[in-house]
Amino acid sequence: MKLKRLSIGTFNLYNLNEPGLPIYTDADGWSEEEYGRKIDWTQRTIRLLQPDIFGFQELWHADSLRRALAASGLDADYDLLAPQGANGSGIVCAAIVRKGLLVGEPEWIVEFPDQFVLRSSGDDPQTPAISVDIPSFSRPVLHFRVRPREDQEPVHVYVCHFKSKAPTKVFRESWFRAEEETYGKHAASLGAAISTVRRTAEAAALRFMLTEQMKGNRTPVIVLGDINDGQHSNTANILTAQPRYLVGDSTGGGDVSLYTAQTLQEYRSARDVYYTHIHQDIMESLDHILVSEEFYDNSRRRLWMFDGMTVNNDHLNFDDHAESGTNDHGVIVAAFKYKPTRAEASDIVEGQPAGRGGGG
Repeated sequence: MKLKRLSIGTFNLYNLNEPGLPIYTDADGWSEEEYGRKIDWTQRTIRLLQPDIFGFQELWHADSLRRALAASGLDADYDLLAPQGANGSGIVCAAIVRKGLLVGEPEWIVEFPDQFVLRSSGDDPQTPAISVDIPSFSRPVLHFRVRPREDQEPVHVYVCHFKSKAPTKVFRESWFRAEEETYGKHAASLGAAISTVRRTAEAAALRFMLTEQMKGNRTPVIVLGDINDGQHSNTANILTAQPRYLVGDSTGGGDVSLYTAQTLQEYRSARDVYYTHIHQDIMESLDHILVSEEFYDNSRRRLWMFDGMTVNNDHLNFDDHAESGTNDHGVIVAAFKYKPTRAEASDIVEGQPAGRGGGG
């Protein structure tokens, strides 16, 4: 296979579960009617966008995604990646991959790397010690490989879903119940802080894994998903390693950097209208497509050039997603056309892969 164009999407399914199965504290879950509308809207969205790779979050039951894919009429065109244990009892990440692209078997990563540590005695005498003990991701990270072109090494794809910004429900904790009069008025702020710490740890753990994989080599990487934070948030900064975006004929590229499709689109647009979530009338972007320097226009080691991004988000203006069958996130797709730099094209022809470099 030698694709000339590669499209990549991310899609939060908004608790896609079989009808009648519990979702969090909702013991009844989706009714048959609500479920039917969800399947219909999901299949229509898949059929409308049809990226080569679609990463999904908030899948509860694999059969539901399988049913939506079949309803789209595209099930023969895609491999569906969902863990065997996706039986409606918890949330997982999943994907569909166009036939012929997948290399090897997918894996779902639960535990943080063994050597990952978040501990410090303090930067200076005024900074107290800190230790964060979180051993695993809230939602397992899906990792798989694809080979868009047979003359290139596989691309590593990660689909992630980090802890939401919603405050953790600390009222269930024994320390809270023991002194509810004290803690009751602080429940929201304490819960939000815990959620932020957890989400930050998840971003740092995934970044740890990415750096280990990308440092000093030519491994192309794509990260998709709902990181529950914005483009310039600390969560995103940790994941991307905050690369410098170059302009004009400047060239560079970061060895372990990731570039967000949102920023790549902004460099092409006269106006930024990108949002994937609305909460209390505030529009923000929680869903991201991040790519390594092999997909960055100004990289000396570019293989794929950014070819635009679409954001399917009109449905966010509906108040009741259960009634409409829509989800509560925008669905985004970014496309890249195969256009290596002259140096890269020469290396491909000669079969002499070049080493990575640094730079912004």
